[in-house]
Amino acid sequence: TADLVLAEDTRSARKLLESYGIDRRTQSCFDANEPARAEQAATLLREGASVAVLSEAGTPTVSDPGYRVVRAAIAAGARVVPVPGPSAVLAALVGSGLPTDRFVFLGFPPRKAGARQELLAQLRPLAATLVFFESPHRVAATLSDLGAVLGGDRLACVARELTKTHEEFVRGTLAELAQRYEAE
Repeated sequence: TADLVLAEDTRSARKLLESYGIDRRTQSCFDANEPARAEQAATLLREGASVAVLSEAGTPTVSDPGYRVVRAAIAAGARVVPVPGPSAVLAALVGSGLPTDRFVFLGFPPRKAGARQELLAQLRPLAATLVFFESPHRVAATLSDLGAVLGGDRLACVARELTKTHEEFVRGTLAELAQRYEAE
């Protein structure tokens, strides 16, 4: 029933909405234009309209756009209603076989090795399962850095294509995983 749907990818969002017979005004909302979309959303909300933030492959605001829109909605005095849906973070955690009682989600680690190693060194004392997102092109280097800083014998899991046809969980030590993904 939203008056406006904001989505990172309007093409796939429209396909998703159409598959359920939903015809709504849809606009893009991604990193570069999110500040402007947040202002637009706040204006609409103040006028009594409703705005939805849609993520076609994840949860809005969790390593996806939407945070600024939610902040603007709160500042405008609007009610924010999260609708739980797929979460790659939780799917990866649950399927990993690693402890779930305490975990830290860190999004994407720094691209540059030095900055990434510095972050990992800060995380070393944490007694928690660490959950990262990573580009397929950097996963081997990140696993290698994780092993070097946190210990190559630390258990880990690489989860990919979650909830899709080619879903995969690869479990092992950081050293084993680094070696595997260096070869792949």
